[in-house]
Amino acid sequence: MTRPRRLLFAHDPRSAIHQAPGYHPERPERLAAAKRGLDAVDYEKSPLPARLASAEDLLMVHGEAFVTQLLAHDEHPTFLDPDTYFVPGSLETARLAAGAGLEAVDAILRGDSNHAAVLVRPPGHHARRDQAMGFCLFNNAALMAEHARRQGCERIAIVDFDVHHGNGTQEIFYGRPDVLYASTHQHPFYPGTGHAEERGEGEGTGFTVNVPLSGGGEDNVYNAAFERILLPVLEAYKPDFVIVSAGFDAALRDPLAEMRLSDEAYRSMMASLRAVADASAQGRIAMLLEGGYDLPSLETGVRAAIEGMLLLPVPADAEPAPATFDRNERDLEIAERAARKSWQLG
Repeated sequence: MTRPRRLLFAHDPRSAIHQAPGYHPERPERLAAAKRGLDAVDYEKSPLPARLASAEDLLMVHGEAFVTQLLAHDEHPTFLDPDTYFVPGSLETARLAAGAGLEAVDAILRGDSNHAAVLVRPPGHHARRDQAMGFCLFNNAALMAEHARRQGCERIAIVDFDVHHGNGTQEIFYGRPDVLYASTHQHPFYPGTGHAEERGEGEGTGFTVNVPLSGGGEDNVYNAAFERILLPVLEAYKPDFVIVSAGFDAALRDPLAEMRLSDEAYRSMMASLRAVADASAQGRIAMLLEGGYDLPSLETGVRAAIEGMLLLPVPADAEPAPATFDRNERDLEIAERAARKSWQLG
């Protein structure tokens, strides 16, 4: 099938109604910054239609009591945990975010295009089956993966390079071989999960791959994590759909973490994941916004990541990646040893 040369994207201004009373790092301005990054990409783009995830959709990965509770919430301003707020409009925003991911999966599987950028908020990868947490209400990436599976995909890869470990996504698929969850993240750090030896259980053993990294990691550390661990695993797994939980809070200027990535790291990671998608998934790849709390870094990181996913030339104004000393070799060796229990890394 010849697919159109265009980028599908989701962005809904209604997401701005999810706003904490007072300052909160997960704020509407994040989505505006991400949209500016998208707009700077020189490529044909097509918007995805808005879609509110239904209760039936949400029940694909969340428990009935949890879904019923959130759908029935009176929207009185409250915090669901110390970090996660819920205000009038939060439910609509979260359902739009979840629905956008589902719409992207449908459009790609329908043949509208191979590539999608799902720019939504709130993020989702901390949301557990029965619990909202870490700014997240519903698990957007998990919903996309389960939806793709129910549409006939047999091996879905979720690659998460947010600076925080996606504990919710890992938990939802921990015992399953049909969804591979692979994560790079700062460790020890919130939420405390994501050790290298967390590898799955039962039939899912080996299909969780964690690369926990000490703070201060720069571009070369992430490049090594991909080249030595994640890419060999993905190439062996041969996914038929690739979903990227794209967090931009490992950027140098992000206030919530201690990593030091440049825009070029995001470009490189997405280009390598596009190559995986091309090799085994008919090019099918969707990038889903997770974290990223420094607005300029978010804007330029989103631009670089999308350009990498589309294999566009590096812009003339791109800053070169810093050449730095690798201080995370021990982290990488620990993650390699864990991954080798299930995968041949070369």
